[in-house]
Amino acid sequence: MTNISKTIIIITLVLSNFGAIYGAKPFTVIANPGEDAATCIRLNWHTPIDGGGSCCRFTTADDSLWINAQRIEATQELCLTFDSIYSKSPGNKDIYEDARFLRNTVELNGLRPNTHYIYTIDSDSTIREFKTAPTSNEWTAGIISDFHAYTPLPDRVKSAMTMIDTLQSTSNRKIDLMLHVGDITAWGGSYSFWEDLYNHEPFQRYLWAGVNGNHDNMSRGYAKQSNDFFRLVNNYPLNGYPEEKGVCYHFTYGNTLFIMLNNESMRSDEGLSHAQEWVRNVIALHSSKFIIVMQHYQWFFATNGKASQYDRWKELFDQCGVDLAIAANNHVYARTGTLYDGAETDGSIGTVYIQTPSSDNERGQALQEWTDNKDIIKYRWSEGPHTIGAMLLNASDSNLNLTLYDRHGHIIDTTTIRAKR
Repeated sequence: MTNISKTIIIITLVLSNFGAIYGAKPFTVIANPGEDAATCIRLNWHTPIDGGGSCCRFTTADDSLWINAQRIEATQELCLTFDSIYSKSPGNKDIYEDARFLRNTVELNGLRPNTHYIYTIDSDSTIREFKTAPTSNEWTAGIISDFHAYTPLPDRVKSAMTMIDTLQSTSNRKIDLMLHVGDITAWGGSYSFWEDLYNHEPFQRYLWAGVNGNHDNMSRGYAKQSNDFFRLVNNYPLNGYPEEKGVCYHFTYGNTLFIMLNNESMRSDEGLSHAQEWVRNVIALHSSKFIIVMQHYQWFFATNGKASQYDRWKELFDQCGVDLAIAANNHVYARTGTLYDGAETDGSIGTVYIQTPSSDNERGQALQEWTDNKDIIKYRWSEGPHTIGAMLLNASDSNLNLTLYDRHGHIIDTTTIRAKR
């Protein structure tokens, strides 16, 4: 008998001690941070409509026999949001999604900081994991975006997942948290794309936090647009402002405050004003050593350096002391120096703006003549249409260290952000 077979038997026997074993197989499973990720993690998964109740069992990773495992019943809701949406099959045939299921959510509270946990759902023997945040600021995150999961072209996701493995192999410690900067699906309204994506191993072994991209917010041909596509396949904290709860959210990880925005709600001046008021209020209520704001749309059109969302946010970031602003969407990497009042500083005040490259190997852009903002953008990078890249963020009490890697694990760019508080 193989070790894997023995492990499955042990898990089955242990789970049976909890009483009834639920028969429905879960799908589209993900672990997200709670508002304080040191003690709270939120899980999301789906089960068939006729699957009945559902639960998760969890314990610390060093409890290999699950002796101290706890069980928690999921809160369930019927989800029809994705049903009958026009889409594509893996074989590239036109289809209408058959997607009616129960959404299951749980909030795991009272967890130990800086601890690896393992969990299973119902009678599924798949062991998934997450790590709670430390109380200090010693942690490592991967940052990736724009892999546009699309089942007729599976190499897109393969490229992104391989890039995550490359990040892990270059890191001198296990990645604690994966951050995505949006457009992780081609059409967020196509449920089969989410289901296939979350079945990949990085979604089983990491805690994930991300932002809603325009592709995640749309169905095929923009026939329908809704932040429910993003919200219902995740279980983020419900601390956003009205209409954005579970889509815009904030959480603390170590001594860092993360604020996650939804560009699709900020297209108008009124929408931008609501988002900025919320950001100001969130920052005012926290005393974190570092503040990181993430959104999908780019700070700059990095092909030539022209300003984009930077002009909408720079004044607020100056006033509120944001240390790092992360974006994506342009498919070209760009990084500024530390900026305050539109100019580079010595790093004692101001914000570093970074936007990630694409990672699907087919939607990058070639660099053009650098005509704009050459005084504040310090570095641009792209491999052209076939680009794969991602970043590591290593945090300490004194610094945030960011490194951009290409597909081969070669270091392309680095920057350090000093603590200002």
